[in-house]
Amino acid sequence: VQLVESGGGLVQTGGSLKVSCAASGGTFSSYAIGWFRQGRGKEREFVAAVSWSGDSTYYADSVKDRFTISRENAKNTVYLQMNNLKPEDTAIYYCAASPLSRSYYIDYDPYSHSEYEFWGQGTQVTVSS
Repeated sequence: VQLVESGGGLVQTGGSLKVSCAASGGTFSSYAIGWFRQGRGKEREFVAAVSWSGDSTYYADSVKDRFTISRENAKNTVYLQMNNLKPEDTAIYYCAASPLSRSYYIDYDPYSHSEYEFWGQGTQVTVSS
């Protein structure tokens, strides 16, 4: 499956931005989708994830209550609505797809980048202070 992120940009502190992840080339509803980010000089970190059905969502503590992940399987798209943005949210944001079969394992961890098989190229989000 191919993933393409869009919607990044420059926003002021306290502002909002919605990034999208469009998928093609596979059965979109068979994948959990996660968002990760990597700031300059920092390691990649988990941001949020949504299960294949959309029934389960997961968030990093740093974005909980500010970011919302959602998916529209009919449009093969996952969204990340980001509110009350802070300068520390500045990063390249990547979406990634994890096959449904991985969720069957008892040690499945949607927070871990190792669960995700396909990655997009990323979209830059910059929050000015």
